[in-house]
Amino acid sequence: MTDRYFTKQTFAFLSALANNNERAWFERHQQEYEDFVRTPALDFVGDMSDEMPAVSRHFLAQPKKVGGSLMRIYRDTRFSRDKTPYKTNIGIQFRHEVGKDIHAPGYYLHIEPGECFVGIGLWHPDADALFKIREALIAKPETWLAARDDKTFRKHFTLEGDSLANAPRGFAKDHPLVDDLKRKDFICLAPLSEAMVTSGKLRGHVVERFRQAAPYMRFLCQALELRF
Repeated sequence: MTDRYFTKQTFAFLSALANNNERAWFERHQQEYEDFVRTPALDFVGDMSDEMPAVSRHFLAQPKKVGGSLMRIYRDTRFSRDKTPYKTNIGIQFRHEVGKDIHAPGYYLHIEPGECFVGIGLWHPDADALFKIREALIAKPETWLAARDDKTFRKHFTLEGDSLANAPRGFAKDHPLVDDLKRKDFICLAPLSEAMVTSGKLRGHVVERFRQAAPYMRFLCQALELRF
């Protein structure tokens, strides 16, 4: 277990990739990707496997090159006008044990020049999951408000994501929680500095942020009838 993972070379590589986002360049710099991005990211995930039980025993840290917690660097360009082949960030996700993709509740670490953050919650839930969360908001408003407005949580995290313009169909327009009912995403972000990312304190800092989000994540899991 190490205490330091990413370096200035990590950010230098990601910046260079953003300026040279093509296969020929990447192939020439493959070893830099391995040394400064993938290897330290997998080391971080491997060490987090010892930390996640303190957050929740039902979220997984899987240090695999493919199909694990480290998200692939290759972009899916099939339906995008942007045909650049590579992502210019490091994405690390700790998914719920029942989740097969990023649309399940999860914890997330994003590393990118100029934009580093810890994320938690549920991004773009499907219609069934979204309905269950909205029903839980109405059934247990006090529990939701306690989780959403927890002082320690809100000191570090902000609620982000897309919302509907109007109340969703079947829900009252004048409901006291209408702004939350309109949410299409239930994600929250806490910023990270590049200095923190390259320090020996990153793992402990990320674990602390994850633990501070426990009330919010517990609410989402209970709404979806998942163990937390």
